[in-house]
Amino acid sequence: MTTQAKATPRERLLEAAASLTYQEGVGVGVDALCKAAGVSKRSMYRLFESKDELLTASLEERITAFTARLLPAADDGRPPRERILHVFEQVESRAGAPEFRGCRYLAVQIELKDEGHPASQVVRRVRGNLTAFFRAEAERGGASDPDLLAWQLSFTFDGAVARAGIRTENLAGLIAPTVSALLDNAGVR
Repeated sequence: MTTQAKATPRERLLEAAASLTYQEGVGVGVDALCKAAGVSKRSMYRLFESKDELLTASLEERITAFTARLLPAADDGRPPRERILHVFEQVESRAGAPEFRGCRYLAVQIELKDEGHPASQVVRRVRGNLTAFFRAEAERGGASDPDLLAWQLSFTFDGAVARAGIRTENLAGLIAPTVSALLDNAGVR
């Protein structure tokens, strides 16, 4: 028996939403989502009031894995500079993979444009948490202006994942030196 067969209709819909919206964008249709999940539209609408609710639940469900993959463990004992660089090393290591399309959370925010959309609220929280991580590490590392550095690092993260996602160039060897220059300029140890 396959994993797909063991999964509930809800789990299959969440997986289909995650996969298809990452590959094709939030404009993917309900028919395509249901087909990929092997679930009827009627079943989908019994489980989720709308495609928007499905998208939001799918994003919400992936926060823990996204955070665990991107951020270092809270108690890893590394200095702040290394902890910040870890985030960008994760981006660089994934950027060359053929299936990499950038950050799903950034892509959803760009596509939706509606700040009131429930998925946009999830995205703002995830992205706010990343900026807060940068700010906390910048402060711990002695940055001259932790708020400014956190925004600069967030801006760099967004640019790196966006450019990697659209495959404009190979980012290998570019991200870490850029971030190191920001950290050096801010005095982060």
